[in-house]
Order: sequence, then C-alpha cells, then structure tokens
Amino acid sequence: MNPNPATPIIVSATVHVFNVCGTVIPKNSLISQKPASLTCESMSAPAPVASTSNSGLVPVTEAAIGATIPAAVVIATRTATHGEETLRLVEAEGGKEIFRRVDVADHAATRTMVDESTAIFGRLDVMVHNAAAFGRCTIEEMDQATLDRLFNVNVKACFTLAQASIPHMRKQGAGRIIVTSSVTGPKVSMPGSGAYAVSKAAVTGFIHTAAIELAADNITVNAVEPGYIDTPGLSGLKARFGAERISHFIPAKRLGRPEEIAGPMVFLASDEASYITGETIVVDGGFLSRGV
Repeated sequence: MNPNPATPIIVSATVHVFNVCGTVIPKNSLISQKPASLTCESMSAPAPVASTSNSGLVPVTEAAIGATIPAAVVIATRTATHGEETLRLVEAEGGKEIFRRVDVADHAATRTMVDESTAIFGRLDVMVHNAAAFGRCTIEEMDQATLDRLFNVNVKACFTLAQASIPHMRKQGAGRIIVTSSVTGPKVSMPGSGAYAVSKAAVTGFIHTAAIELAADNITVNAVEPGYIDTPGLSGLKARFGAERISHFIPAKRLGRPEEIAGPMVFLASDEASYITGETIVVDGGFLSRGV
C-alpha cells in the first residue's frame, strides 16, 4: 500500500459507550503508516469508518486508532446518540471523526456509503464489520422477522461490506477485512441462542472462503471471537445470572473489557498480520480452554 496521509478503515459495528483504550499501534504497521480513512462523508483527510449497531466494541476500537495516530474516523450507525458519543471519544484522543446514520441491514445504503467514501478519500485499507444483532428465544419460537434481522446484520452485511470493499482494495494492491464474530456458534451454544449461534457459525464459513478467494490479491480476511465481554450486549445475561456468577466459570475470574477486543483488531489490521488470513482469534479469558 502506498504511503497516504491516512489509512482508510471501515468499521461496521455495534456502538455504546466504553472506556477509551490505549492500544499501541506498531510504528511500522499498515495503520501507522497511513492515516485512517473509512467510508462516509466528505472531509479533507481519509478516515476510518464505522457502520454500527449496538454491541459496544466500536468506540473502543476507533479510540485505539485515534489515540495513537492522527486518525480521521467516519462512523456510521443507525443510532445518533451512539455515534455522537463515539465521536467525542475519538476526538478526545486527538482523532477526527464524522458521523453518519446508516443501518448495515440496508445493503444498498451500506454499499453506497463504502463507494462514496472511498471516492472521497481515494483508498480503503481496512474494513471492520463489527455490527451485531441479537435475539434470544428457542428454535421452536423463533419468528421470521427476528431471523431475517439477525442474518441481514450478522451474515449478509459481511458480503455487502466485502463486495463493496474488495474492488478498491484489489486496485491498490492490498487490504484487510476483519469481522467480529463470537464464540457462540463457532465454538459453543446454549438454549435460546439458536438463531444468533447459527449466524455466527455462518460468519466462520465466510471468513474461510473469503480468505482463500482473496489471498492472491494480498487481502487478508480474519475474525475476532469474543467471549463474555462487559458490553450492553451482555446485559440480558447479567440481569439473569449476575456478573459474579458468569465470571465464576471464566478462568480469568472476570468479564472481558471492550479494549481487550480492540487490541487484536488493531493487530489484524497491521503489517505484522500480513501473512495471517482465514483465522479467528478467541478472546475469552480462558473460558473455552476449561471445557464446557
């Protein structure tokens, strides 16, 4: 990738408020060499883009970038309050950010966002799909509307964002596609998580296939699989069982923090991860290793 003033990044994710993370980006990384540019509205410098929904990891991921380089960030989320709060977090770390409301379940609007933003900023180096939809009920009780929403956000948006990003990455000779998955589905499951688990298992299939198809273009495709992370997405389980009881089953004896997901994402976006593709990094405090 040629050294531009910013590394274009698209983050599609779920947004809530979290503590700002201080992840250090290596000086020779893809991100540190080029300011961040993502997909969205016009600004004078390239900007990392987040198209978001509600999981709680995007603000920290973007703040990790903004804390270490003069990043310009474009965040796209369907909820104005989440986007505005993330904007303040990034700006507090010295980064620049623009907010745009976009729902990644709207595939036409999402593709338009990617194309228009890349046209404005001239390149796109990293796409992070971090949006997530949740639904908890038994397979017998699952309604079609909830099932469609889960697959539109969790699975189909992988294809939409990748399809919009690949031509730009191929043209410039390299790129990174990173997806936030989950240990639920690919590794474990539980009663009531059927639709969510199936959607995240499908993400694993996407990662493996896309990695094979795009490796020759120097485009890597990887995922991070969080365990029990203390975000709003965990609020239902915390209300039902309590954080202390959940933590009892985790060898680390605590819930994960959002910034502990941002670190692996930054690594996967860096030059240090240039030969890693088709892989997932499990971040779960040892939960899977203890046996389920």
